[in-house]
Amino acid sequence: MGKMTTKEIVITGLAVALVFTATMIHIRLPIGQGGLIHLGNIPLFLVAIIFGRKMGAIAGAFGMGLFDLMGGWTPWAPATFIIVGLMGYAVGVISEKKDNVAGYAMAILVACAMKIVGYYIAEALIYGNWVQPVLSIPGNLIQIGVAAVIVLPIAGMLKQALRREVVTIK
Repeated sequence: MGKMTTKEIVITGLAVALVFTATMIHIRLPIGQGGLIHLGNIPLFLVAIIFGRKMGAIAGAFGMGLFDLMGGWTPWAPATFIIVGLMGYAVGVISEKKDNVAGYAMAILVACAMKIVGYYIAEALIYGNWVQPVLSIPGNLIQIGVAAVIVLPIAGMLKQALRREVVTIK
């Protein structure tokens, strides 16, 4: 892995800020331990699809991890850093191999499975209860579903537009 250019550093910082900011737009759920439905997955998926695995992982891990640290969800920050970082990486990898809407949809489905399993395990470990985390699954499905409905129609167009205007970063 070589040095990052100034442009890559700036785009990565913007990607982290976008994920963090979109995660701030959330609704707290009244079930289980409270959980959130937020919009952070939208920029996460777009960044991973457009700029690839490395930036997807960094944007997800740091953007949502910082939200947990600053938003009062501190016990969740380590799990979020790992789970969402891996989600961004996976979406980037799959999108690089299958660079079309079907590939993007497959990538988002994989990320959805990672989110459900990852946060189920994290919640069970944090709260010491292996049944209650089931209540978090509907919120995770809504989160990813909303992101998919927004991301899938626009990701390809944005990627093409940015290829003409910005150097692709992988």
